[in-house]
Amino acid sequence: MRRSTTVLTRRELLAGAATVVVSQALLGCGADTADAVVPSSASDACVLTAALTEGPFFVDEMLNRSDIRADPTSGIVASGVPLQITFKVSRVASGGCTPLTGAYLDVWHCDSVGTYSDVPGAGTGKRFLRGYQITDADGRAQFTTIYPGWYAGRAVHIHFKLRLFAGATKTYEFTSQLFFADSLTDTVYALSPYNSRGTRSTRNSGDGIYNALPTSAKGALTLQTTVDGAGYAGVIHLDVNVG
Repeated sequence: MRRSTTVLTRRELLAGAATVVVSQALLGCGADTADAVVPSSASDACVLTAALTEGPFFVDEMLNRSDIRADPTSGIVASGVPLQITFKVSRVASGGCTPLTGAYLDVWHCDSVGTYSDVPGAGTGKRFLRGYQITDADGRAQFTTIYPGWYAGRAVHIHFKLRLFAGATKTYEFTSQLFFADSLTDTVYALSPYNSRGTRSTRNSGDGIYNALPTSAKGALTLQTTVDGAGYAGVIHLDVNVG
């Protein structure tokens, strides 16, 4: 569904929160430890990732690219602090995780001023900050992008969607969102071009979709970053039950 604005209505926010799929208990453990915080950087984590609402801005552009910053029609690169995201995608089965190869992983988010591409409005006809990668033999997919901006009603976030295909037939789909520590966003938003917009309207504590998650899922879906040159880099572990 395409929308003419990136301001979500109260109905959309409540509907999104209602579609949260709660993260499962830690696999391979006798006790229920679902409320333990599992950082996204934990290499030994084997926890089903929580699904979240797709939202109104997914467009199946079929742009196979790792660097999603540019608009392919004009070549104009979205301005902002560089961000590199590595997804480590695993299939959960038999009490453990194994790399999920050959999966299509789409990423999309707004630019530094809160605009999504290829939806009615300022982003009409453009395709910046969208793209997909196919997971490699280690289940990895990596994207070069910018730190996202903000828009009213939502905390800072990035959408992602995982799909499997048998030929042209889709056999599996999983959708969620990743978030950022407010302290990091405060640091980034003091810089240009973000500082031209004023104070963002919604922090993590005020985001209904984020706060519908249990503590463990919040930790797993919050990108843990390190400084990477002029920007940041982080890893998200995406563990799914394909069946």
